[in-house]
Amino acid sequence: MVMPNTARLYTVDEVLGFPADGNRYEVVDGELLVTPSPRSRHQMVVGELYYLLKEHLRRHPSNLRVALSPADIRFPGEVLVQPDIFVVPVEELSAQDWSSVKTLVLAVEVLSPSSARGDRVVKRRLFQRQGVPVYWVVDPDARMVEVWRPGDDRPEVVTEVLVWDAAPGVPLMVSLDQVFQEC
Repeated sequence: MVMPNTARLYTVDEVLGFPADGNRYEVVDGELLVTPSPRSRHQMVVGELYYLLKEHLRRHPSNLRVALSPADIRFPGEVLVQPDIFVVPVEELSAQDWSSVKTLVLAVEVLSPSSARGDRVVKRRLFQRQGVPVYWVVDPDARMVEVWRPGDDRPEVVTEVLVWDAAPGVPLMVSLDQVFQEC
């Protein structure tokens, strides 16, 4: 298979028509982001964070649900993204597909060598522009997390305990040593 030309602008419909070849295809304002299958380290970190978020939301019931990609999340314009992990209001979930999801409460990307620019720059700007309250860029190699909010010019860099306060008064506190222990 010939790799698509990434220098031109793509539409969501074009990206949705790409063959299932093991790569993850996303488009942000026409820019094509191609990510190969993740490394085992990436998947271990995704699994641990998903588990911690799911357990927190189970222990402290709310109108929020955590989900994993692959999941085609569309925003206005030529935008189709697949955050590694994301939290959404339960009323936006559909049993049919992801088209009803319009609000991300938390978006999480775990960096891989091939995804760093897309996650740190392109998707970060998109999530800030879309008003996603919290965006975590998790770097397993550096054993740290960048926490971005809509108005931030620079991230909060967390190296020990990551705090997420979706339910005021009942924050999730994540030990990064625990998250990275299997890496």
